[in-house]
Amino acid sequence: MTNSTPIETRPAEPEGEDEGPACVLVFNANDPSGAGGLAADITAIASVGAHPLPIVTGAYVRDTGEVFDHFAFDEDAVAEQARTILEDVPVQVIKLGFVGSPETLSTIAEIAADYPDVPVIAYMPALSWWDEGPTDLYEDAFRELMLPQTTVLVGNHSTLWRWLLPEWNNERSPTARDIAKAASEMGVPYTLVTGVPLPDQFVENVLATPQTVLASEKFERFDAVFSGAGDTLAAALAALVAGGADLAAAGRVALAYLDRCLDGGFRPGMGNVVPDRMFWAQPSGADDEDGDPDAPPAFDLPAHDTKH
Repeated sequence: MTNSTPIETRPAEPEGEDEGPACVLVFNANDPSGAGGLAADITAIASVGAHPLPIVTGAYVRDTGEVFDHFAFDEDAVAEQARTILEDVPVQVIKLGFVGSPETLSTIAEIAADYPDVPVIAYMPALSWWDEGPTDLYEDAFRELMLPQTTVLVGNHSTLWRWLLPEWNNERSPTARDIAKAASEMGVPYTLVTGVPLPDQFVENVLATPQTVLASEKFERFDAVFSGAGDTLAAALAALVAGGADLAAAGRVALAYLDRCLDGGFRPGMGNVVPDRMFWAQPSGADDEDGDPDAPPAFDLPAHDTKH
C-alpha cells in the first residue's frame, strides 16, 4: 500500500512526559570508513537535532576509496533489533539505507506496514560495486516491497534514471519530475533527486512530485569525489521531518546542510573526501573571535517543537 502519511507535524506524545528530541529509526549497514552507512546516519541525525535509533543490517568491507564487499545480517536479527526498540520508543520517521538483501527488505517492509502513520524516507545508493545478479535482485525487491511504503525516495539522478526509467529513449535526460512520476507510479509521493546535471559545471538537487517542484538548490560541481553524501542528505531530511518541519522547508534545509558538509569535507585516508557532518562544531578561526555579535548563527534550522 502507498504510504500517504502527512508529514507536516510530529505525532503527539503522552501528556505529562518531558519532550525530548524526535526519534528516527535507521536501517543501514555499518561503514568502517565513517563515510556513509550508519556512521553518516548517526552523525547527521544528531547534528540537526534528532535522536537516531540505529538498526545494523550488515557491514561493508571498504575503505575511503571503494567498497570491496558486504556481509548482510540475517533478516531475523534485523527484525529483532527493530521490533524491540519500537515496543519501547515512539518513532517519528523511519530512514532506510542499504540493507544488503531482498529478505531484509521484505522484513523492513513488514515492519513499516505495521506502523502506517510513520513516514519512510528511503535512500537508494549506487550499487556499481556489487555484482549484477545481486544488484538486480535487490533493486527488484526494493521496487516491489519498499517503494509502496516510501514517503520520500532519495537518490542520485543517474542512479534513479537507470533504475526507474531503464527504457528512457528521449534525446534529453529525464528531469526530476520525470523521475518523480516514475516513482509515483510505484506508490512514492515525493522524490528528492540529487546531481541533476546543468550547464557550466553546475548541478541541481530537486525535491519534486510529478506535478511540481517543492524545493531546489543549484550548486557548483565539486572537483573532489565524495563518499557518503546520499546517506547524509537522506538522514538530515529524516531528522528535520521528524522534528516537525514541513517537507518543503525540510528539503531546503537538508540541501543547505549537505552543501555545508561537502564544503567542509575532509580526506581521512587515501581515498575519497568524507562530508563533515559536524562542521558547525569545529573551533572558530582567529578571524572569527571578534565577530559581529548580531551575525546570524552558522547554520539555521527551521523552528519546530523539539526541545533540547
